Amino acid sequence: MSAARRFRELLHGPAVIRSLGAHDVFTARLIEAAGLETVFLGGFGTAASLLGLPDVGFLTLTEMADAVRRMAGRVGVPVVADGDTGHGDLHNVQRTVAEFERAGAAGVLLEDQVAPKRCGHFEGKQVIPPGEMVLKLRAALDARRDPDFVVVARTDARAVEGIDAAMCRANRYAEAGADVCFIEAPQSREELERIPRQVPHPLLVNMLTGGATPILTVDELGQLGYKIVVCPIETLLVAGAAVRRLIQA
Repeated sequence: MSAARRFRELLHGPAVIRSLGAHDVFTARLIEAAGLETVFLGGFGTAASLLGLPDVGFLTLTEMADAVRRMAGRVGVPVVADGDTGHGDLHNVQRTVAEFERAGAAGVLLEDQVAPKRCGHFEGKQVIPPGEMVLKLRAALDARRDPDFVVVARTDARAVEGIDAAMCRANRYAEAGADVCFIEAPQSREELERIPRQVPHPLLVNMLTGGATPILTVDELGQLGYKIVVCPIETLLVAGAAVRRLIQA
């Protein structure tokens, strides 16, 4: 069974899917050994680990695809990878999907930020028109060879246009064929509660330490209606803190 098929079966199952971001392959193997269902390969952790740089669009497609290949080759659980904006126009979006799929990813996140993108919890973000994102999603869906390969549509419109516009975008992206919707950086518990009520599609939620979104437990988020809960940078933060303590010792 392909990793994409395993991930899609998890999406169709009753339980909340738990995922930690892994900034390197060693960390991904620890996550798998602990019994988590998936591993998330995000741009933040990869940029920090691979380049020592922040998540502001430095990573190239080939660098990210190589990171996917190394990780997917060493873990059996599905690897869901950050495709940023698709690294360019529609042709680049299609290449991103093809490269990630060949590298062994089970799914890809694509976002509606203007390139070069910024971390979803940074200020100063801009978003493309929703119609342009719909075209990107259609290109992504056309590019996948395995119909089980999962496309997650992320919108960063909350910080730019407000929560109502972000939810409208998410519904439009689902109507275009996205398998999962992801509204980045809700700013209150009330917003976290509203999203599942007004976006009736499989939802991913991001629990980022120090970010704009309140931190809730996996059980709470599952009860609200979220399907995938990701803690994207916490392994990187913990590793950094541990190394600092080691140096001090």
